Amino acid sequence: MPNSQLTAVLFMVLSMVAYQISASFAKQLFEVLDPITVVTLRLCFASILIILMFRSWKIIKRLPYLRWKELLYYSGSVCLMNVLFYASLGKLPQGIAVGLEFLGPLTLALLSIKQKSDYIWVFLAIIGIALMVPWHDANAHNFSYLGAAFALGAGICWASYIYFGQKVVRQNIGMHALSIAIVLSALVMLPISAVHDSQALLQTQYWGKALLIALLATAIPYALDLLALKQLSKMSYGTLSSLSPALAAIAGMVLLNEHITTWQIIALICIMTASVGVTFRSARNPAALNND
Repeated sequence: MPNSQLTAVLFMVLSMVAYQISASFAKQLFEVLDPITVVTLRLCFASILIILMFRSWKIIKRLPYLRWKELLYYSGSVCLMNVLFYASLGKLPQGIAVGLEFLGPLTLALLSIKQKSDYIWVFLAIIGIALMVPWHDANAHNFSYLGAAFALGAGICWASYIYFGQKVVRQNIGMHALSIAIVLSALVMLPISAVHDSQALLQTQYWGKALLIALLATAIPYALDLLALKQLSKMSYGTLSSLSPALAAIAGMVLLNEHITTWQIIALICIMTASVGVTFRSARNPAALNND
């Protein structure tokens, strides 16, 4: 397998690990702050981090010459994806919220298929997600149909994020595209959150955890995603994204001593097989990377 393919897969794995860790911190903050405030703080701190990391002030002179339609769609996808996912996380068990959200990139992967042999990898991933999600909790008191709608909406935004992310990386502005998207998202959410609950934004005792969430859930994952999208097709990215719940289950077993059921073990096998299969498919068909 070419080094570029292995590097892209590594970027995706690191991105998903960072995001899963951040979700637990966000869930803890929901006990004292509402999801809108958490998202706003995360985006504001992420804007500062990303601008400093990538020295994005260098792009200011090029702003009038950029293809803003693509950038605005990409930015809107980032903003809505964050808001809807955190809203769902506040109303649903994390496993169900993540599982429903993954239907977005998996649907995009399904629509991006050009060879019949690729269907097996997508369907294996879908089966894995279905087995991984604790659907029995749907009848419990902590299930919310509104939360499910938020998660599905976040999935649609995720698919849009993948689609427009591939278009944005072709503008050759590097990580500055991410800086623009996060800053615009923060500028949109800040007045909304101020009207919603201005006092919550000013509770500085929670800023440290919000800064950590910004680093783990925004700055690191989105930067790695953009690097991965340069080498992976929409189908490959969408299917490989199904590794995230598997990584979450493994982390829970190793770090938190959480129990994994027989069905979840089968789910892990399905997801890992799909991810490996689609990775090797991309390596054998490099032309597909530019055709999706």
